Amino acid sequence: YIVTWVVFGTIYLFDAWVRGDVWHQGDPEWQACIENVDGFISALLFSVESQRTIGYGSRMVTANCAEGVILLMAQSIVGSMIDALMVGCMFVKISRPKKRAQTLIFSKNCVISRRDEKLCLMFRVGDLRESHMVDAKIRAKLIKSRQTAEGEFIPLEQSELNLGYDTGEDRLFLVEPQIICHVIDCRSPFWDMSAESLRREQFEIIVILEGIVEATGDGCLAAGMTCQARTSYTEDEILWGYRFEPCMSLEKGAFQVDYSRFEMTFEVQTPAASAKE
Repeated sequence: YIVTWVVFGTIYLFDAWVRGDVWHQGDPEWQACIENVDGFISALLFSVESQRTIGYGSRMVTANCAEGVILLMAQSIVGSMIDALMVGCMFVKISRPKKRAQTLIFSKNCVISRRDEKLCLMFRVGDLRESHMVDAKIRAKLIKSRQTAEGEFIPLEQSELNLGYDTGEDRLFLVEPQIICHVIDCRSPFWDMSAESLRREQFEIIVILEGIVEATGDGCLAAGMTCQARTSYTEDEILWGYRFEPCMSLEKGAFQVDYSRFEMTFEVQTPAASAKE
């Protein structure tokens, strides 16, 4: 704002100086282009009054020159653009749901154990807020380098981990902490991986949770905005033969969530062989 006021004030002063308005102040017979502009301060005041549409009336552009009218139109357009830009930047800054992503928590570890007689890789996700996300979707990718049968080395190849895309289980309604399950079948990149080979591998699992922040009655500007949270797991953060402890209990006819047990796991009997074996 200050830069545009100073720039246009300088232009107004230059125009008044070239036309001679500065030297004919108080002359009733002189047809001035910009009245009552006799120095930089008065030109700056006229610039501020014009752009902020204050218009005290002592300084004004007359119809005696075309360039004054053109300058006034240009400053009005520039001022409107700056207003729109500032309002847009402030709204985006305020409405960006950064704090919303901090209330989405993931377990520090993945576990591998059997569920429904299938070997599964599982992790837990929870939402700490009372206002829940709408249309939440979760996906995961395995980033791992490999060498093809022809000897080609592919660094950091990305493989999709199926978290229930074909059954719709990847769409979540986080009213309570949920255990996300990846079934290790013949299409899974963990099909040939056993407990022993897991310790020798080097990879990273990227988990991305995305959804729309639910509208609330507390004037939350982030309502209706897309929120994204992500985490990652490396090979040393995967526990083979473990399962998550339940963190929900039924008390007085209502379910209670104990987030102090969110990270807790316990060991279960799990074959050390790969899913393929």
